[in-house]
Amino acid sequence: MISLAYSPCPNDTFLFYHLIRNTNYPVKEELYDVENLNEFAFQGKFPVTKLSFAAYFHIIEKYILLETGSALGRGCGPILVRKKNSKTDLNDYKQLYIPGMLTTANLLLSLYTNGTQKPTALRYDEIIPKVLSEEGSLGVIIHEERFTYEERGLEKVVDLGEWWEESTGYPIPLGAIAIRRDIPRDISLQFQSNLRESLKAAYLEPKEMMDYIRSNSQNKDDAVIKSHINLYVNDFTKNLGNEGHGAVEYLLKRAIEAGFIKKPTSQALFLGES
Repeated sequence: MISLAYSPCPNDTFLFYHLIRNTNYPVKEELYDVENLNEFAFQGKFPVTKLSFAAYFHIIEKYILLETGSALGRGCGPILVRKKNSKTDLNDYKQLYIPGMLTTANLLLSLYTNGTQKPTALRYDEIIPKVLSEEGSLGVIIHEERFTYEERGLEKVVDLGEWWEESTGYPIPLGAIAIRRDIPRDISLQFQSNLRESLKAAYLEPKEMMDYIRSNSQNKDDAVIKSHINLYVNDFTKNLGNEGHGAVEYLLKRAIEAGFIKKPTSQALFLGES
């Protein structure tokens, strides 16, 4: 049996549903917020884990990225928001909330502002209420919050994913599935293959799978859940490919050049194929 950890967000529960129910390949799953997963990854707690790319860059010596399972794409990046008509911007904010210091959202914000911001970390679903309740606050939102922030009284300051795409030409790498380097390669490849089969099966969308996804999601609205899955589960999730590899490598390069991450040892980033 292999232990794995992932978030309760719809794209992850969609991805893993059939894998965790595969009686021929027993796994033990645990679900946590992405920043908790990032922190656990530093400890090497789980053999397989979801984590932010930004966190992965710090622990390349412990884990290697699977080719399947990543949240990477276009039009799906974090968004910096404020209350409608508040005129608060990065020059005069009183509080700036992010969904975790180790998240790719924070790395993107750091690259956008050249590291001049002084953020406060909150769990991602607590950011919108904070920004709404406080004058002069900004927040970086992720996950399903990007589908609901306008109707909840917020407006966009900058779409950090859009900024990244326009300034680099690359899709934005957000989160990935990684496996510990001490796991034998044949086992790692088998897990990757089974995960790919789980993703294929998920597109059949049986009712029990949607019940599982809904039961774990912060937002229970089916339309929001399906929009979340459609946005964050894409061809890069099936296989990173050359373009996905290039995007990850370039984000790492930019983070190193900016001094936000130390240059890692020269180990392979990606598991590759069998």
